[in-house]
Amino acid sequence: MATSNGKATQGEESKKTPPPAGSIGGYESLHRLLEANLSPELFQEASRLLLGLNCARPLEAVSLSEATTTLAETHNFDVQAFRFSADREFMRQPRVVRVGLIQNSIAVPTTCHFADQKKAIMDKIKPIIDAAGASGVNILCLQEAWTMPFAFCTREKRWCEFAEPVDGESTQFLQELAQKYNMVIVSPILERDVKHGETIWNTAVIIGNNGNIIGIHRKNHIPRVGDFNESTYYMEGNTGHPVFETAYGKIGVNICYGRHHPLNWLAFGLNGAEIVFNPSATVGELSEPMWPVEARNAAIANSYFVGSINRVGTEVFPNPFTSGDGKPQHADFGHFYGSSHFSAPDASCTPSLSRYRGGLIISDMDLNLCRQIKDKWAFRMTARYEMYASLLSEYLKPDFQPQVISDPLINKRAQN
Repeated sequence: MATSNGKATQGEESKKTPPPAGSIGGYESLHRLLEANLSPELFQEASRLLLGLNCARPLEAVSLSEATTTLAETHNFDVQAFRFSADREFMRQPRVVRVGLIQNSIAVPTTCHFADQKKAIMDKIKPIIDAAGASGVNILCLQEAWTMPFAFCTREKRWCEFAEPVDGESTQFLQELAQKYNMVIVSPILERDVKHGETIWNTAVIIGNNGNIIGIHRKNHIPRVGDFNESTYYMEGNTGHPVFETAYGKIGVNICYGRHHPLNWLAFGLNGAEIVFNPSATVGELSEPMWPVEARNAAIANSYFVGSINRVGTEVFPNPFTSGDGKPQHADFGHFYGSSHFSAPDASCTPSLSRYRGGLIISDMDLNLCRQIKDKWAFRMTARYEMYASLLSEYLKPDFQPQVISDPLINKRAQN
């Protein structure tokens, strides 16, 4: 458990009890570490620099119902809530939507029967979904491949057994909850395409607030770095950059590695997204310095909200593996650092969830802010899409020549 300031109980005070693995010296996040150790004045200034301002004000925290906080205490998950405002308009009413993100660890060891692993994860996240429902969340997004351990480091094909059709067990499980809570749910799963040779994809299923399946999106960019051996299981998706018009707003899903590709973010914006989710599975050694930067930059550049979700914990697999990177064989990916958060188009962002516990982060967001920022900064108007399109068209040609202008004196100096 953690104290109200996000510090693990007995974490720093007791030298005999080591802090929880994945914590920052016993604290759940950098924000909570700063809050506990800086004066209120310094903490306010640090927060301004780290989190920005929303409509020229610090981001407002939101109180949640007792039912939600009780579920969080009973099931030991982090819960936080904030509000992104927009300026009042004369011609439009506010368009406030409540959005939630869930991060979680696996629930039993990876040596357990696959069916038991999947059921344990579903049992673990249901109270968190119930907490989202009790809080009136309108749109909820789960983490990448939430129904399973992130076993794609192992290159063992037996983990393909976790793949399921779009309308499979996990979708049916969430359809009931979506209908119960009048909630749109984004469910990233390992998909088995039974209509096309049982091909496997990394897929997000969009479930409407009536329990219907609105559509799917398949992961556009597949990593080939470190232990992320995902192309052993699935290849790049074939669904483009769809934006799903839901009862609560237009949403897109940029799955995991796609966050490293600015044009991927751009495409969802060009298709009219107001919120883009980035369900991920990433570890500290590889990507943590990038984590607070990329999604926030995407929100700014594309004038939409971003919800970033990362799983949490260390997953140990039965058989050691290597990944062709010169490192000794090992049995785990490393620590998935959680830290799920929201970013807004005005450059403000929320604090992150815990670095080592499961959690639910909620944000009220006025979608009017998207247009207001477009009007203010005019990124769309000042972009040079015809110039970019021309360059990309040339780049794709086999005889492409980069536009490099060399200093004519370089060679002369070398000769002298």
